[in-house]
Amino acid sequence: MPDASVPLLNRIVWSALTTRQRKFVKGGPLARRFDPAVSPFASTKDNSGEALEALAQLIAPGEDHVYLLQADEIELPDTLAAETTATGVLMTETRPIADKMTPAEIVRLTSADIPEMVALATLTKPGPFTSRTPELGPFWGVKADGRLTAMAGTRLNLTGYTELSGICCHPDFRGQGLASVLSCHVASHIRSQGDIPFLHAYADNHGAIALYRKLGFDIWREVNVAVVKRAG
Repeated sequence: MPDASVPLLNRIVWSALTTRQRKFVKGGPLARRFDPAVSPFASTKDNSGEALEALAQLIAPGEDHVYLLQADEIELPDTLAAETTATGVLMTETRPIADKMTPAEIVRLTSADIPEMVALATLTKPGPFTSRTPELGPFWGVKADGRLTAMAGTRLNLTGYTELSGICCHPDFRGQGLASVLSCHVASHIRSQGDIPFLHAYADNHGAIALYRKLGFDIWREVNVAVVKRAG
């Protein structure tokens, strides 16, 4: 498990946007956000006044918003306001679990699957998901009679670490362990690339945290979450 002081993980969105996912960047040296068509996540380099004001300039007045996700405390200038705040946990894989399904049962999803992926994510709400979210990394799914029943993939990608994300299952197919087997499959793929798998969950989602522990993940530390807009 990474040491709790690992700077790379303290501002994990910043780390992604300054390493492997730079091609999605909007912003500069003090504050950055993903292209909003791809992902709503954003981050500042630190909590300096200059960085926070730079973040404010990246958010358009009105309905535009960003998600902040970091272990460091979230501070906001007067020009920004948090619509919602929450406490989450960042979990890293410490005990790899072997795949529980044969490769033939899990399929790599393609651009042709995006409408179904968006529909499934809209129904089950695993986290922010748009038609361009799959550009962040590969997704896999399980289908029944040609219908997408469950999926999981990768999202944040930084030096040495890749996030397991978008884990969801259609209500009609719950109870079959599909989310678990897909999570194991994606984690195995991440390890094969030489990275440590990690994921996020809300701190009060005890059921999800218990499941992820069974899949070999442990809590690295709590993280702060906020949905932020321009004030006024």
